[in-house]
Amino acid sequence: MAIKKILTYPDPVLRQKVETVTCFDDSLKQLAHDLAETMYAAPGAGLAANQIGVCLRVVVIDISASEDEKKPLVLVNPEIVEQEGCQVDEEGCLSVIDFTAKVERYTRLLVRAKDLDGKTWEFPAEDFFARVIQHELDHLHGILFIDHLSPLKRTLYKRRLKKLLREQEEGSS
Repeated sequence: MAIKKILTYPDPVLRQKVETVTCFDDSLKQLAHDLAETMYAAPGAGLAANQIGVCLRVVVIDISASEDEKKPLVLVNPEIVEQEGCQVDEEGCLSVIDFTAKVERYTRLLVRAKDLDGKTWEFPAEDFFARVIQHELDHLHGILFIDHLSPLKRTLYKRRLKKLLREQEEGSS
């Protein structure tokens, strides 16, 4: 297992659509372990494979309340089958540094995915769990949570990010 570097906006890999997983082998299991270890180290509630530069339809999620009960959920080729309701809440992202904003998401989902052995399964998700799933599945389509914001809020973030990156660059020279 290894902690990987999390790519940050505006890295173009974050905008790429990813490939469907067709090979359920040890390298997929290794990817899932690396994703989980990286997510816990960050720390975060979810991580998509393309956030570490691997363009495959794989996400890892863990919304457990305490460090002692880590329960990573690996979703391979996940898709939302049904959705309903509406919730607005604060979101952040490991790939969008130094920014959070309120985002509208569905309240309830029915999700279909494969496990690491290629077996298909479905499960319901509600509230925060549903929010995290939607956030991570957006990554698989090259969508960041800032894409759900108004053009003005997005522009303000981009300006702030440019300034932050410029300051970091000047500080390291």
